Amino acid sequence: TLRGADFFLPTPYSRAAWPLPGGTAEQAPEHVEAQIGFDVAWRRNFGEGSGRGNHVTAPPVAANGRIYVMDGSASVSAIDAKSGRVVWNADLQPGRRVEREGFGGGLAYADGKLYVTSGFRSVSRLDAATGAVEWRRQTEQPIHAAPTVTAGRVMAVAIDNTLLTFDTATGAPSWTYQALSEPARILGASSPAVSGDTVVAAFSSGELVALRSGNGNDLWNEGLSRGGRTNALSEIRDIAGRPVIYRGDVYAVSHAGAFAAIDLRTGAPRWTLPVTATSTPWPTGDVVYVVSKAGEVICVSRESGQVYWIRDLNEGVTAKKVGGVFGIGARPGAKPLWTGPLLASNKLIVASSTGEMAVLNPKTGAVERKLNLGSPVLLEPIAVDGMVYVATDSAQLIALR
Repeated sequence: TLRGADFFLPTPYSRAAWPLPGGTAEQAPEHVEAQIGFDVAWRRNFGEGSGRGNHVTAPPVAANGRIYVMDGSASVSAIDAKSGRVVWNADLQPGRRVEREGFGGGLAYADGKLYVTSGFRSVSRLDAATGAVEWRRQTEQPIHAAPTVTAGRVMAVAIDNTLLTFDTATGAPSWTYQALSEPARILGASSPAVSGDTVVAAFSSGELVALRSGNGNDLWNEGLSRGGRTNALSEIRDIAGRPVIYRGDVYAVSHAGAFAAIDLRTGAPRWTLPVTATSTPWPTGDVVYVVSKAGEVICVSRESGQVYWIRDLNEGVTAKKVGGVFGIGARPGAKPLWTGPLLASNKLIVASSTGEMAVLNPKTGAVERKLNLGSPVLLEPIAVDGMVYVATDSAQLIALR
């Protein structure tokens, strides 16, 4: 609708830290500074990558010159941001062998402490300087999502769609919120967004819920799905990407084909678009970017929901056939899955499950450059102190100058 029209983007600013999965409590970094030269400064393996029974799901976080990562088997590492040297490593797998099956979780940094959720049914606090475990609390259900930490409280969503909260100082459980149960879900999971005294959480049931951060009282509940779904996969309503709070609105997108802007105060939808995605929207200035499951990067007006441009990164890509015998009975496989975006120094950066990174012009969507990282990427990049960091699916951290 708005093809060719210009729009405002804010000036990029330098970030010295990326303490939470979404960069800030609102999960809206807006426009960060990172001069993209695509020179690989260093690569560092940080443990066990994704495979049978293990999955790397924790986005990296950064503070005080260190990048914190977690591999596919709950091993946490602190890596020097400049050199790639491993400063410390902490294995958070449980000791009893019957419990040594689990994956997922994530990291958050606050006030010199690192908070870790795990698929091994635990929430822990580590000393960010040494990796020493200061407290650990068991949970009834595994947690595949990274936590959000703010105002003395750790918040994370367990796989049974319970929002759990804990005191940062002691680990004592606080209030909980139970959303609708939904057994069918995406492998990844969402972290809550917080603005003032309001927390917005997303669930695999397709529910987007706003709560009081002090006591868990619900303010509003909105379901992100649309009618006319035609296959079994489209019935998965999961909101796997993080909800984002930006300038009084909440932006979220579901696997059931609904990308929406919702008023934070009232819960009233401002607009909805038929977009299927498992990624996190990126609002900034006059627009919001989102990457669809089909590989389309879409630039939308924040005010009206009208579209400025769409760039199909899978255009012309032929999916490899899988199955069959001697080519008989083979079926098309999946096309690359793209993650992101990251807006850095007037460049829009996305990465793919085939290990390809693409740089787009944020005003036009034109692809300006591509880079082969050599390993699948399912987690969005982050930018700290002018550098871009990417955690790959094979548990390798790549630093780009």
